[in-house]
Amino acid sequence: MLIIRNLLFYLVFYIGSPLFIIPSVMVMYFSPPMLRALTRSWCHFHRWCLRVFVGIEIRTQGAPVDGPVFYAIRHESFFEAIDAPALIDWPAPFAKRELFYIPFWGWAAKIYGCVPVDRSEGAKALRAMVRAAGGLSAAGRSLVIFPEGTRMPHGQRGRLRAGFAGLYKLIGLPVVPVAVNSGPLYHRRLKRAGIITYRFGTTIPAGLARAEMEARVLDAINSLNDHPPA
Repeated sequence: MLIIRNLLFYLVFYIGSPLFIIPSVMVMYFSPPMLRALTRSWCHFHRWCLRVFVGIEIRTQGAPVDGPVFYAIRHESFFEAIDAPALIDWPAPFAKRELFYIPFWGWAAKIYGCVPVDRSEGAKALRAMVRAAGGLSAAGRSLVIFPEGTRMPHGQRGRLRAGFAGLYKLIGLPVVPVAVNSGPLYHRRLKRAGIITYRFGTTIPAGLARAEMEARVLDAINSLNDHPPA
């Protein structure tokens, strides 16, 4: 039954996704508001497919805050990368530069407001990210980053990438840490029924010392480590 439910999920999600992706490509140069709406609708379609075919429910503890902030989200699976525009209204996510080379998707992602991350160029890449992110936050958009830089197994406490501290210092936004426990359910292939929970932590003000900021972020994004999905 697990395999059948997953086959139905993949079939409907991948057949249905072009209904959102093709219009997004068509309007991306002409109507940013329509691109924003289509992206959010696609993310909710993904949630619907998970709920109907796999039996995954999404719950939140707390809520996004008003105004541009830096959302630092725990990264356990590809779920939270897809789901960010459903969780937060019109976020500007940081994403690996390689993704921007994907035809059509890369163009749409850049116009949507995704910020490319190139770890191979060090300080030069950091300056480019700061310029791009600063412009987006000045326009009232919140930034979304996975500060561990890679997927972490549920229950395992990772380390924050050094670039995150640099962005925090140079952009000057408060940080909202977000824990999520998607790993045990949203596997790379077979997804399992249960409840994925997001937990919004207390907002961390801008301007703290690096060690204090990182300790508070790590504690908050790992707060669901002892709570596997129901």
